[in-house]
Amino acid sequence: MAGGWVAPSYPVLMRPGVDPHSATHKPPLPPTSFARWNERGLTIERNHRIRLRDGVEIFADLYRPEGAQQGVPILLAWGPYGKHALTNRVFWPRSGVDPDWLSDLTAFEAPDPLFWAGHGVGVAVVDPRGAWLSGGDFHHNGAQEALDCADVIEWLAGLPWCNGRVGMTGVSYLAAIQYLVAPLHPPALAAINPWEGFSDWYREFAYHGGIPETGFLPRASDNIRFSLGRTEDTLENVRAHPLIDDYWLSKSYDLAAITQPAYVVASWSDQGLHLRGTIEAWRRMSSPQKWLDIHGRKKWAHYYCPESRARQAAFFEHFLFDRPTVLAAWPPVRIEIREHHGAQQERAEQAWPPAHTAYRELFLDPALGALCDAVPPPSSLRQDAVHGEAHFTIAFDRHTEITGHAALRLWVEAEGSDDADLFIALQKLDAAGQEVGFTFYAFYENGPIALGWQRASHRALDEALSTPERPVHRHRREERLQPGEIVPVEIELWPFSVRFEAGESLRLVIAGHDIYRPEPGAMLPFPQHQDTRNAGHHVFYGGGAMASLLILPFIPASEHP
Repeated sequence: MAGGWVAPSYPVLMRPGVDPHSATHKPPLPPTSFARWNERGLTIERNHRIRLRDGVEIFADLYRPEGAQQGVPILLAWGPYGKHALTNRVFWPRSGVDPDWLSDLTAFEAPDPLFWAGHGVGVAVVDPRGAWLSGGDFHHNGAQEALDCADVIEWLAGLPWCNGRVGMTGVSYLAAIQYLVAPLHPPALAAINPWEGFSDWYREFAYHGGIPETGFLPRASDNIRFSLGRTEDTLENVRAHPLIDDYWLSKSYDLAAITQPAYVVASWSDQGLHLRGTIEAWRRMSSPQKWLDIHGRKKWAHYYCPESRARQAAFFEHFLFDRPTVLAAWPPVRIEIREHHGAQQERAEQAWPPAHTAYRELFLDPALGALCDAVPPPSSLRQDAVHGEAHFTIAFDRHTEITGHAALRLWVEAEGSDDADLFIALQKLDAAGQEVGFTFYAFYENGPIALGWQRASHRALDEALSTPERPVHRHRREERLQPGEIVPVEIELWPFSVRFEAGESLRLVIAGHDIYRPEPGAMLPFPQHQDTRNAGHHVFYGGGAMASLLILPFIPASEHP
């Protein structure tokens, strides 16, 4: 592939890298000299120097079945967290990961070389340009990183012991990079397995509904600052670009150009991070052979559990070796319908959203705090814009399933501010009126059914992309509210699946703050939003000409047990 360094066409705030040797929360950095040895049935090669098209050299560690000299495909794990950062088992106690599931050769959110060697597959773990001891500056998720990754794929395929085929797998960043490089179609890239990776940096990582994310983002920015050169200052760039502009467009993925076989996995629990974008990536891919699983479990545990790795192995053996496997029997979509944390039932589907979805409008009655099938009489509810919470509930008299995309249309007035930051949750209540907890992110078990967020000044829709149940906002300019102005705001609720029994209820919560907050000192903070514009009071309207409503995707009783 011809070409060299691709300079960004937009201003990027860079920062001096932090000395990689000072990363106290990582294992010690190994020497940069090349080393090869055999252990536990593996040939391990540390610190291969890979020269990229512009001459910059980056480091990679390679693992393959011991003594294998030919015919070995390779799985590439590409991420900024350090190829030396082998999994710290102290990290896993609440994640549900059984330490016996993975070896101490496993890098963070990456495939386990020992497991894959047992299937005749090698693993390559790379430190990208500008990360750790690799040369250059670190610009993440742009044109340069895509080209670098494509270069490495072809370099791996050319190794004398490789069969010329490379696959990609991994969680989070290691998933999203697959959306970046696959559209370039490097000839050796045979199949991809993005396991929970967002595909819209603005809407899913930095600004939820236009509200700046302040919990997970600072931690993520800190984790990618270790370099001998300079690194992109993710946090400051986010603050400098509050609207979608060239900076964010430079990190967009050409998902429709992906044609490689793809096994894509998402989790209902990743509300506010990977769920939305993983499903959207699968939906927009042009791959003739693509599969989507959406589960209701803790994401790291699900990636490494024996059942999931058996499916990963079947997928890659089919496309990296041309071996017949069980893929012919796989449905295009598998979903888990959640009842509560730890309880879910699997169902095969032919499409996403399920083809038999019956969308239903439930109208908000501010006077009664109810969700109604018919438009109620006009009324309003006034609450503190920062601390208030409004609840709207509907009880079910029969077995009920709701699965898919949902949206809230809310008529709102901001008293004492020219903007309103709105936080939405769907909750399940048992027959006694107590909230039922669901798996939430990688560690937690007391989460909601679904979440949504929206800044009122960002209410303008992208009409070409929006549907009633799935509004997509433009985020190109702000429309501040005038005193006394009442406006309809469309709010996307991230996808979900939940089952109710007779006597149980669905509760809609509308607040001016995060409805779920991490425990103090939590090892992994989930998305939070402390920088709001809320002040004074919010007034919500319902009924009559200002009929606020919730659009929900019900599954007909004939389609579920």
